[in-house]
Amino acid sequence: MEVTLLGTGAPAGLPRPDCPCAACATALGADARAATALLVDGTLLLDLTPGAAFAAARAGHSLGGVRQVLLSHPHDGPAVEVPAGLPQPGRVPDGRELALLTGHRVRAVAMDAPGTGYAVTGPDGRRLLYLPPGGAPAGLENGHGATQTYDMVLADVVGRPDGLAKLRAVGAVGPTTDVVAVHLDHDVPPGRELRRRLAADGARAVADGTTLIVGVYEDVPDVPRRTLVLGGARSGKSVEAERRLESFPDVLYVATGGTRGGDTEWASRVSAHRERRPGSWRTVETCDLVPLLKDDGPPLLVDCLSLWLTDAMDAAGAWDDAVWADGGERALRARVRELVAAVRASGRTVVAVSNEVGSGIVPATASGRRYRDELGRLNAAVAAECEQVVLVVAGQALVLRG
Repeated sequence: MEVTLLGTGAPAGLPRPDCPCAACATALGADARAATALLVDGTLLLDLTPGAAFAAARAGHSLGGVRQVLLSHPHDGPAVEVPAGLPQPGRVPDGRELALLTGHRVRAVAMDAPGTGYAVTGPDGRRLLYLPPGGAPAGLENGHGATQTYDMVLADVVGRPDGLAKLRAVGAVGPTTDVVAVHLDHDVPPGRELRRRLAADGARAVADGTTLIVGVYEDVPDVPRRTLVLGGARSGKSVEAERRLESFPDVLYVATGGTRGGDTEWASRVSAHRERRPGSWRTVETCDLVPLLKDDGPPLLVDCLSLWLTDAMDAAGAWDDAVWADGGERALRARVRELVAAVRASGRTVVAVSNEVGSGIVPATASGRRYRDELGRLNAAVAAECEQVVLVVAGQALVLRG
């Protein structure tokens, strides 16, 4: 089954008309995108957008063989003119299935927002799922409608990463599923940053006019199994770490900071973090990371290693010069080696967050300098065991490895 993406952008296109934002200003050339529309095997058109016939011609195709036009979402603005020779577009009621004379079967998938998703099975048995902008599949919690893994999923990955998480939770998206982001808007700067964020989700974006073969998965990005996210205070490192796992189900969030009775500012920070996390995530407050890393299970998000080090130095008495010289240093280093070995051996997907404090003012106290030095050593040791290392500065992620 062959799919040509006549457009890959949001309904208003990219750049948006008259939008002054930085993303729209840089969405030029190959990064400019028309509203999303798909041509399947030259016979099925999913979403009719302005200029579809010209887009098809530029991609080396014709709409002359289209036998069915299906709309996935309500279209704002004036009605789109139907090119001569095309059948009138329509929508299929949720749960209903069409059998086309071309050998394609199309089933309508219910969504949790206005619109309809379409599961298409080709004459060769390959399966693709196309979802409308701003929507995620509804009714999948018990496995309904997801009895088999799709070969390709085209969805609003940037706008609704939780939709991808739902599909992964029921096995509709697997390691070989080609996840292609469509309905791309100005939420993420185009080009390198878009590719980086999508790759962390196991997804990719392609240019308008690209033709893909369903079932060919050589271009599916490998999601890094272990990632270290570094950054200074308020740099956006926790947001970056959480974003990397928001398209995966059942993430275990490990908070190493604990609670601080009577500290309202700390309580406010913790509350803000909790409100930002997807509802399907679980949270555990602990600094005992080694057993979690050794266990099998869903992805692990550790926030953060700098607070873990504080706890480890407390336990070793490392703040006191005399204790540090009399066994405290050895105890702390042994604890760090145990953690690093667990990161190396872990079979889970792990995203760990840590502070980067070595570039600032030299601490005035010996204990402060000790903490700075030990955190630098810990970060370097953990980074050596990670497939990807990212430094976040002013909300911008710089890939140091991977």
